[in-house]
Amino acid sequence: MRKPRKIIITSALPYANGDIHLGHLVEHLITDFWARFQKMRGHQCLAICGDDTHGAPIMIAAKKKNISPEALVSQLMDRHVKDFKDFHIYYDHYSSTNSKTNEKYCGEFYQSLKDNGSIEQRKITQLYCEHDKMFLPDRFVKGTCPKCGAQDQYGDSCDSCGGVYETLDLIEARCTLCSNKPVEKDSEHSFVSLNQFTDFLKEWVPEHTDQAVANKLSEWLTNDGLKDWCLTRDEPYFGFKVPGTTDKYYYVWFDAPIGYVSMTREWCDANGETVESFWKNKDSEIYHNIGKDIVYFHSLFWPVMLKVAGWDTPSKIFVHGMLTVNGTKLSKSKGTFINARTYLDYLDPVYLRYYFACKLTNTISDFDLNFEDFTSRVNSDLVGKITNIASRCFQMVGKNFDNELSSMEEKGREIFVKAQSMSESVATDYEERNFSKVILKVRDIADEANKYFDEKTPWKLVKEDKETTQKILTATLNIFRLMAIYLKPILPVYSEQVEKLFYEESYSWESLKTSFENKKVGSFSHLVKRLEISSLEKIIEASKQD
Repeated sequence: MRKPRKIIITSALPYANGDIHLGHLVEHLITDFWARFQKMRGHQCLAICGDDTHGAPIMIAAKKKNISPEALVSQLMDRHVKDFKDFHIYYDHYSSTNSKTNEKYCGEFYQSLKDNGSIEQRKITQLYCEHDKMFLPDRFVKGTCPKCGAQDQYGDSCDSCGGVYETLDLIEARCTLCSNKPVEKDSEHSFVSLNQFTDFLKEWVPEHTDQAVANKLSEWLTNDGLKDWCLTRDEPYFGFKVPGTTDKYYYVWFDAPIGYVSMTREWCDANGETVESFWKNKDSEIYHNIGKDIVYFHSLFWPVMLKVAGWDTPSKIFVHGMLTVNGTKLSKSKGTFINARTYLDYLDPVYLRYYFACKLTNTISDFDLNFEDFTSRVNSDLVGKITNIASRCFQMVGKNFDNELSSMEEKGREIFVKAQSMSESVATDYEERNFSKVILKVRDIADEANKYFDEKTPWKLVKEDKETTQKILTATLNIFRLMAIYLKPILPVYSEQVEKLFYEESYSWESLKTSFENKKVGSFSHLVKRLEISSLEKIIEASKQD
C-alpha cells in the first residue's frame, strides 16, 4: 500500500491585464493533468493558483478604462476563473495577490530580509516622465537599440539583435504613454544582494531543477555573478506600500511568488489545516510549474526569499517550453494569438486537452499546435480508434443483449490483462509529466482492441453464436474502460461520461484492478464527435486583429 503524499503544485500566476490565451493553457493543463493524476492515486494534492494583480501596467490600463485598478483586476479574475472552469481546469484554490493575507506575508518576508542584513538602501538614476509624473518601467520606454541601431525597441532588450542593456543606454528614448522625452532622475530603493547566496544557490539549483535549466542557471551563477535585485518601486504604483515609507511599493515580482504561500494559507483557513503543514514540513512536497521565460525569478530569487524567511524551498521547479501555432509565434495579425474564450466559442475543450497531451513532454522544448496535425490526431485516434470502438460495442450490446455484459472471451481477456499490467508504467509517465507517452500507450491499447474486434467480426458472429459474441463485446468494452481510466486526468469529462455508461462511481487508479463483467451497462450516448477543420478556420478569423 502506497503512503499518501502531501503535495502542492502551482502554476505561474496569470497577470491581470489580459485574457487567458492558448499559450497560458499549456501550463495550466500540465498542472491540471498532473494534479488530477495524483488525486486518482489517493494523494492529497492541492492545485493552487491566482491572479498576479500588481504593477504599473495594471494601474495604467485601469486609468485608460476610467476605473480603479481594483475593479479592473476583479473583472479579469472573474473571466480567468470562468475560462479555466470551462476548459475543465480545476484549482483547489484560486485567489489574488491583492489580498490582506498576501500583504501580511509580504511584510514578513521583507522584514526577514532586513533582519538578515540582506537589504541595503541605494540611490539609482531612472528615466522619469514629467508629463505623466512617474518613473518609467522598462516596458514603458521605447527608443533605438544602443547595440544594433534598431528603432522602436523596449527599454531593456532588443527584439532585433537580442541584446540586453540598461534603460538609460537607450538612444532617443521616449515614453510609450505620451511619446515625450523622459528625463533622468534619482530615487532611493531597497536592494537585495543575491551574490551573498551564491554558494547556497549553486548547491540548490541542480537538485531542484532539470539538467537543461540547471545548466542555464549555472551560467548566471558563475559568469558575472548575480546582480543585486531591486525590491521596490516608486509611486504612482498599484501594489502594497512598503511599511515605514510614504512613496515606495513592493515590486510585483516580490509580492507575486509570496502569493503561493498566502493562497495556501487561505485554503488551509477554510479547510481546517495549517499553512505550516505544507510549507514547513519535511514530509510535504512543493512543485512550481512555470514557463522557461520566468526561470530566473522562481529558481534564484524565490528560493532565497523562502530560505531567509524560514519556509521550505520547492521540491522541484517544473519548466515547460513555449507554444507556437502553425510553426510561428503567436500572432494577432495572423489570428494565431487565440484567446481561450474564442476557442470555446467554436470547439469542445476535449480536443485541445487531448492534443496538448499528445505533444507534451517533460522537456523545455517549444511545441507546435499545427491545425492539420491537430485535426488528424483527434479524428484518427480519439474519435476513430478510442471512441468509435466503444460506440460500436455499446450499440451492439444494447441491440442484441439488452445492455447485459457477460464474462470476457479468452483472447480478449489476455488483451485486457496486458493493458491492466501497464498501470505502473503509465503512472510513471504521469508522474514524470511525459503525457505524450501516456497517449502513445493508450493508443497502442486501442490498436490492439480494434484489431481484436475486427478479427472476431462480432457483427457477423452474432447471427450464429450469440454467446461468444456477447463475450467478445464484454472483453472489448472492458479494454475501453481501462483506456477511459488511463485518460481520466487528461479527459476528465469524457471519463465521467464513461463512468455513467458503466454505472460506476468516480474512477480512481485502483479502478484499473477490477473488471466489469456479468453486469448491465447503460445505453450508449454520444462521447465526442469528429473535429471539423472549418471550426479552426473560424477561430483564426475571429482572432485576427489589425
